[in-house]
Amino acid sequence: MSYAIWVLFGSFVIFMAMGVPIAFAIGSAATLTFLLFMGVEQSVFIVAQQMASGLDSFTLLAIPFFILAGNIMNHGGIAMRLINFAKVLAGRLPGALAHCNVLANMMFGSISGSAVASAAAVGGVMAPLQDREGYDRSFSAAVNIASCPTGLLIPPSATLIVYSLITGGTSIAALFVAGYLPGLLMGLGIMIVAGIIAKRRGYPVSPRPSLNEFWVAARDAVLPLGLIVVIMGGIISGVFTATEASAAAVIYALVLALVWYREISLRDLPRIIIESAVTTSVVLLMIGASIAMSRAMAFGMIPNTISDVLLNLSDNPLMILLAINITLLLIGTFMDMTPALLIFTPIFLPVVGDLGMDPVHFGIVMTFNLCIGICTPPVGSALFVGCSVGGTSIAKVIKPLLPLYAVLVSLLLVVTYVPEISLFLPRLLLGYGL
Repeated sequence: MSYAIWVLFGSFVIFMAMGVPIAFAIGSAATLTFLLFMGVEQSVFIVAQQMASGLDSFTLLAIPFFILAGNIMNHGGIAMRLINFAKVLAGRLPGALAHCNVLANMMFGSISGSAVASAAAVGGVMAPLQDREGYDRSFSAAVNIASCPTGLLIPPSATLIVYSLITGGTSIAALFVAGYLPGLLMGLGIMIVAGIIAKRRGYPVSPRPSLNEFWVAARDAVLPLGLIVVIMGGIISGVFTATEASAAAVIYALVLALVWYREISLRDLPRIIIESAVTTSVVLLMIGASIAMSRAMAFGMIPNTISDVLLNLSDNPLMILLAINITLLLIGTFMDMTPALLIFTPIFLPVVGDLGMDPVHFGIVMTFNLCIGICTPPVGSALFVGCSVGGTSIAKVIKPLLPLYAVLVSLLLVVTYVPEISLFLPRLLLGYGL
């Protein structure tokens, strides 16, 4: 068993250090681990078989559909409409444009399903506006970076679909509904810290919007936000599954972008579909390789070994959960969200299961934790994109990010140790666990 751990994770780290693409590093590490149990031909065959069978899932169809819907919305002029709505909502708060950035990221991120897309679209619009109002560029970029992952918790979320798959069928509807309060809590925490800093620095407050301005902004935003209502309303009411909801999201996005707003034309669709196909292929290749790695871990009894080690460290469940969170925070600094979720969910899920932790609650905790990771150096994707669109450097943005990191980690612990934050809405709306 110890040999399996060393071969799997040792080879994975070596491949990563050599610059091997992460999906291939995962698959190669799994293949080498299988060599401990069987011959070369069987090892390669089993890895290929696991990847193919793992991707043969109706649930996984939701991912390409949600990616396509998000890309259609991204090209359909949605970001500016949501930003205008956020401005009238947050205009009277200290540091109004910073709050507008957070609210717009929460709305746009939940629609697009991508933290990076949200950081680029919202940050690209907000950065020049904040420059003109005298905001420090590093502060503006820090707020954008810290808030862009909120949409990964607020449904629809492809991340939670991946978690459902890797755990063997945890309710996607319950996961989606469970993400609302933690996602809103994340956004609110960032807004509080940003508001305190903005007040100390004397950043301007926007003029009070007229009733007509509020009506126009709300009218323009209601249809994009209606996508969330269609998806979640359909899932909660049982009209359709999450996969069927993703297909409905594509139709809704097409009607909105092609017919209603006319921001894209039929000639733009092939390019959007190709972009979505490329993104989907990357995600699915990573999922397939990670499923093979999960199988290799099961062969080597690696989850059992790590579970025994963690459970022997302490009898206190609170300390074990703290150790898991610290481990995931460290992992998130050098590994992107999807592979981290795919690799470490099978390891930690048996541990929290022994502690009596609900899998839906743990899925939200893992997602919240890894959302912080994509905002941190050295490889945080949201960090790089946020600095690029904000016109600043990583070195300059780290200092204003520190108080935001602090509030995010504090909220992570609150979500970890107060299960009702995640489970209240699933129990109320779906009768989950009752």
